[in-house]
Amino acid sequence: MIAWTKRFASLALLFSLVALQGCATVKTADARDPWESMNRSVFQFNDVVDTMAIKPAAQLYVKVLPSFVRKGVGNFLGNLGDVWSMANSALQLKGQATVETLMRIHVNTFFGLGGLLDVATEMRLEKRKEDFGQTLGYWGVKPGPYVVLPLLGPSTLRDTLALPLDMQGDVSRQFSDEATRNALTATRVLDIRSGLLQTVDVVMAASLDPYSFVRDGYLQKRRNDIHDGNPPSSFDYGDGEADPK
Repeated sequence: MIAWTKRFASLALLFSLVALQGCATVKTADARDPWESMNRSVFQFNDVVDTMAIKPAAQLYVKVLPSFVRKGVGNFLGNLGDVWSMANSALQLKGQATVETLMRIHVNTFFGLGGLLDVATEMRLEKRKEDFGQTLGYWGVKPGPYVVLPLLGPSTLRDTLALPLDMQGDVSRQFSDEATRNALTATRVLDIRSGLLQTVDVVMAASLDPYSFVRDGYLQKRRNDIHDGNPPSSFDYGDGEADPK
């Protein structure tokens, strides 16, 4: 898995560089998406893979496992993800968020059966999801062009370049047994996709242009994430996304 991660990181970087060289002149109606032609092709590829493999596996996952089991799996994976979120909260100098996330980890690990139960949320310890792309955005790094990554989906150039570090920061990748790491990765994919079964179907059926709908939704969500849900009233996509406080 470590070797695979390194290969993917190299592929992501190469992908971005090739896009910069080959797609910079593609005309688009949206200044945030200068590589729209390439992105639409990748979007279609991802849709085919999802339709043929990932969606059926997620449907089977929902059919076989009871809801309380899936809830426990999601809680467990979320508890692992809190470790990297805590690290990025600290990098953003968010003292309260760092302490509360640390408390979440301890409470759910020791009182929530290793994270299977989300006791911390019941104690009103807010769950925050932070990654290195958000940390870069918080410190003023520009998002750059919108990018659709093979299999991984929506991103930006900034978030793509931050992805290898996000992968290394994933606690599930720190297990020594490769089979365990692979199982956790596959389970995370199924857990995320199973929670989006109805949402994706509605978007694909109701949107005149699903690509634009997903792109606009992703960029708005990332903006809100970086500003902790309180983005400035005026926003220029070409500028840095946050003023460090």
